[in-house]
Amino acid sequence: MPNDRPAAAAPSPQRHILLGILFMCATALFFPLMSGFGKALGAEYSSLQVSWARAFGHILFLLGAFLPRHGLGLLRTRRPVLQLTRSALLFTSNMAHFFAITFIPLAKAASISLASPLIVALLAWPMLGERTTPARVAALLVGFLGVLVVIRPGMAVFHWASLFVLLSATCYALYQILTRRVAGVDSPETSTIFSSVVGAFGMLLVLPLVWKTPQSLPHLLMFCGMGVLGATGHYCLARALSYAPANIVSPFQYCQLIGSVAIGWLLFGDWPDAGTWLGAAIIVAAGLWIGWTQTRPRR
Repeated sequence: MPNDRPAAAAPSPQRHILLGILFMCATALFFPLMSGFGKALGAEYSSLQVSWARAFGHILFLLGAFLPRHGLGLLRTRRPVLQLTRSALLFTSNMAHFFAITFIPLAKAASISLASPLIVALLAWPMLGERTTPARVAALLVGFLGVLVVIRPGMAVFHWASLFVLLSATCYALYQILTRRVAGVDSPETSTIFSSVVGAFGMLLVLPLVWKTPQSLPHLLMFCGMGVLGATGHYCLARALSYAPANIVSPFQYCQLIGSVAIGWLLFGDWPDAGTWLGAAIIVAAGLWIGWTQTRPRR
């Protein structure tokens, strides 16, 4: 019989923290490529349809991968409200992100999205009880200054779509916080399945209003590929947060910037300007400093 019990929530030793970091770094491969597909499709299809395809493909892929091993117990959760809230946050984040990248380059969107680990570090104290210090709060403020350098409000290079990326980053940070909350209650497989329930099935009510049949085989493959890439990336994320505290592993999302720059350049010929690189460097430096200080033992 399959074992439906979630893994016990125990304090993470250094080995578990390393595994959490490795799983988080793996998302740098899957999420940027998924965003590249989303940007390409967003030029011809509604961002609502793109977001639905990503969520529905996510669930189909994971059900096929996990059901044979885990059985229907995979769909059993002890925290249904929390899981559905996670799912709603992730869908909002994806929809805002896919809408924004139809107007701005992937690297710029990825740089603004780097605010997400900073928001996680800020909220991990009140929501998860994970310790923080005044010095880390100061680093958070420096990181958000980097976000402003990338967005540059009030300047000619400012684009209103950048605000949707900031909304996406905020929702994604809350999603990660709640993922950590359920890590010791539901298994990573269950959490990964539930993460796209709202987007996959809630969108069915409005999908007929925006539906456009895929116009070519490459478009169809990208629609399907988004679900697979997103599912694999979020499984890695759930695994990472089951091994280590959110404020330790979240800064390693910065590896996604490298993937986003590469995909943006290869697929769309976009290259970040100097302001984007500067702002991204400030955000990364602040986030990595926070992650490093969180791993240091208490004096």
